[in-house]
Amino acid sequence: MSVVDEKSLGQRLQSARQNAGLTQQAMCQKANLSYSTLAKIERGAIKSPSIFTIRSIAEVLGVSLDDLVGFKAVSNNSEKQVTKSGVRFIYFDINGCLVRFFHRAFTAIAEDYQLTPDIIESTFWKYNDDVCTGEMTISQFNKQFAKDLGIERIDWEDYYIKAVEPIQEMHDLVRWASEHYLVGLMSNIGQGFIKQMMNAGLLPEVKYDAIVDSSEVGEIKPNPKVYQVAEAKAGVAAEEILLIDDTRANLMPAQKAGWHVMWFNDYDSAESAKRARIALEPAKG
Repeated sequence: MSVVDEKSLGQRLQSARQNAGLTQQAMCQKANLSYSTLAKIERGAIKSPSIFTIRSIAEVLGVSLDDLVGFKAVSNNSEKQVTKSGVRFIYFDINGCLVRFFHRAFTAIAEDYQLTPDIIESTFWKYNDDVCTGEMTISQFNKQFAKDLGIERIDWEDYYIKAVEPIQEMHDLVRWASEHYLVGLMSNIGQGFIKQMMNAGLLPEVKYDAIVDSSEVGEIKPNPKVYQVAEAKAGVAAEEILLIDDTRANLMPAQKAGWHVMWFNDYDSAESAKRARIALEPAKG
């Protein structure tokens, strides 16, 4: 995952290290890094430095992660508002929150190949985490999925795109929220799916200040590491972030990290969207 401009990061890191009076060797010892890794990061030679490595360096140097990676400079927070509860940044989940879940795809596959839906679903979930973490490409998944089902071929992405449908109340909310706050997407999803959904008009057409795609960052909710990545990308303090998600297990680690959380019930999307809209009322300036 590339969350920062590598050359700018290298320059800021080198400057902070020198200001701290540390040689590269001393920095490596304190941050438990190899000399070659630190030297490459400072030169901007590592295309996708780990956010966890950057966080470790920031802690040793006594600077904030935001300052080191420059997220504050990227996000123009001054133009955005704050909710009554202090939220500046809202992360929206996708499946079950912005689009109705893709379970209809299982039924469609079962009908097309004369298989039972339970066989389709149990086979699918066996590999879903690997797809969402990017350990398995969609092409690899399709081959394995088809093999396990005993069919010649299958295109899961096509079934998925045809099965999901926008939750209009939430699309309206995202569009409104983007005018007042920093907004982002945070989803457990296969590689390339977010782009396909945007192209198909299945996601709100707004400027997202951050997108946490599990297949790109290599971590899925509810793994605590993905919330660390999301917080860094948001560029605001933990207590200024709100996560809206339809899975309670995904909300618990966010809450432990100091975020605000809100459960979305897609069985009553209108009521859930209404609750979210009330929670996002701006503080009186």
